[in-house]
Amino acid sequence: MKFSRQRAAILSFLQSRKDHPTAELVYTNVKEEFPNISLGTVYRNLNQLAEAGMITKHSFGDLGIDHFDYNTNPHQHFVCSCCNAVIDLPAEHNDFSFIDKEAAKGFDGLIQGHRLYFCGICRGCLDQREN
Repeated sequence: MKFSRQRAAILSFLQSRKDHPTAELVYTNVKEEFPNISLGTVYRNLNQLAEAGMITKHSFGDLGIDHFDYNTNPHQHFVCSCCNAVIDLPAEHNDFSFIDKEAAKGFDGLIQGHRLYFCGICRGCLDQREN
């Protein structure tokens, strides 16, 4: 993959985030540095970075919108059903390798992995409900 200043800015923006932004949020922020960049260019670069394994692209069920994560290490996510925030779960909650073994029992095929995320209400939304 060739170096481009726009791609580097996209990667740098993702590296600074922990909230798994959408392409639209990446576009809004990178546009400040590159006013002529298009949303299509941002999408294309995000997909190329994901294909190269430099970032991870996530689709979370009902959200229907791709979210991008700089952290490519295996980890689990929580999606808030109120605000749609995507939050990394703490590391001690990330070993779900047993699920593949359990699913393979009695299955006449090859389980190669799974996609798992947790749903509920984040702390911020719970606090707003209490006020």
